[in-house]
Amino acid sequence: MPFVELETSLPPERLPQDLPAKLCRAAAEILGKPEERVSVTVKGGVSMVVNGAASPGALLSVSSVGVLSSAEKNQLHSRCLFDLLQKELGLAAERIMIRFYPMEPWQIGKNGTVLTFL
Repeated sequence: MPFVELETSLPPERLPQDLPAKLCRAAAEILGKPEERVSVTVKGGVSMVVNGAASPGALLSVSSVGVLSSAEKNQLHSRCLFDLLQKELGLAAERIMIRFYPMEPWQIGKNGTVLTFL
């Protein structure tokens, strides 16, 4: 159950209308998870400073169980996600940061319980 959260200082009207759907499909493919299990949020117009500068930028957080377990895996995930974000947002790589959060099944609630028991 990956969670993908994008925050960007780009105004909402500059974001592609289908960005959440594209990000959902890409995350599912990149992480090897079914698309119906990926949750995506996109927030535009967020005040932020990225790498010491207030020019347009983006912060992406990716959390999931079992697939963010090594530097090698995350390097591959990062490359694919950067490609997508650069294309869709029109930002240079140095204006984008990605945080990876590995999770355990007991940290995700669903249907009144946690994934451990589903």
